[in-house]
Amino acid sequence: MENQAQQILVAGPAWVGDMVMAQSLFMTLKQRPHQVEIDVLAPAWSNPILARMPEVRETINLPVSHGELGLFRRFKLGKLLRAKQYDQSIITPRSFKSALVPFFAQAKKRTGYRGEMRYGVLNDIHHLDKNILKQTVQRYVALGLEHESAQAPDIPYPKLSIDQENLKRLLAEFNLNTDNPVVALLPGAEYGEAKRWPIEYYAELANKLSEQGLQVWILGSQKDYDAARIISKGNKAINMCGKTQLEDSIDLLSVCQGAVTNDSGLMHIAAAVGIPLVAIYGSSTPAYTPPLTDKATIKYLGLKCSPCFKRVCPLGHTNCLKNIAVKDIFKSIELILN
Repeated sequence: MENQAQQILVAGPAWVGDMVMAQSLFMTLKQRPHQVEIDVLAPAWSNPILARMPEVRETINLPVSHGELGLFRRFKLGKLLRAKQYDQSIITPRSFKSALVPFFAQAKKRTGYRGEMRYGVLNDIHHLDKNILKQTVQRYVALGLEHESAQAPDIPYPKLSIDQENLKRLLAEFNLNTDNPVVALLPGAEYGEAKRWPIEYYAELANKLSEQGLQVWILGSQKDYDAARIISKGNKAINMCGKTQLEDSIDLLSVCQGAVTNDSGLMHIAAAVGIPLVAIYGSSTPAYTPPLTDKATIKYLGLKCSPCFKRVCPLGHTNCLKNIAVKDIFKSIELILN
């Protein structure tokens, strides 16, 4: 029995970027001196991301929508998972409901931070010292340590695997090639407009890049399609927003020579496939959710009102983004490509 792998259930976060950062936790768990098997409890949309993480054995879809309690469904799923006999569950969100499935699954050790009266559903409660664990990823990784530490943990950078066959299919389907350098533009940010560099700035940048003979690929969801249509007007930028799936973005970004991105889920994906990127921050801050890579150029003004972490600028001007000039972003891309 001593050589039996430790069974761990991780209740994952609810945002794309956070799920990518959670791979650092999975990597940390795999560094334990004994063998571990990791299952991840997560929304169905995260399946394509988790499938690209070799540390994850199985994804268990959470049968409730974001913000929904769904008590009976959580109980039903937890009861079903009892057969797996989890030795530990690590709950990354700090909500009460996020700890219910591991509790109903009767995981022996249920680890998480204090929050929303979780006494009872958690039996391994950690104190969150925000002065030590300043970054989201540090907070995830710290939960995976077998003993609490008084200092911030080392962070292994996420590394998503690439599906070469899917990449070949995409290049053929969209009539793409990589003969000339490719710069990806990632103009979306699900959280809100206070994290989005102005569309007209992206359009001006796309024009400048096209004039230099560079290929421009615009990636994002269906929600980003109209913005990407504006960005690609009058130049040769290729708008793939809404035409590709999340896993397709992983593969397409892997062959780009650089990316310009807001603080978004795709920013973290770009970092996790190892390409150089220029990351633009508005209402958020790189001190809290930095791209986990050594190849990032950060553009953040740090105004007196920053970071506000609001979806919409409370002052109505969004100067934290508007005052980041196109010429500065273009120069950063030039430095990357050279």
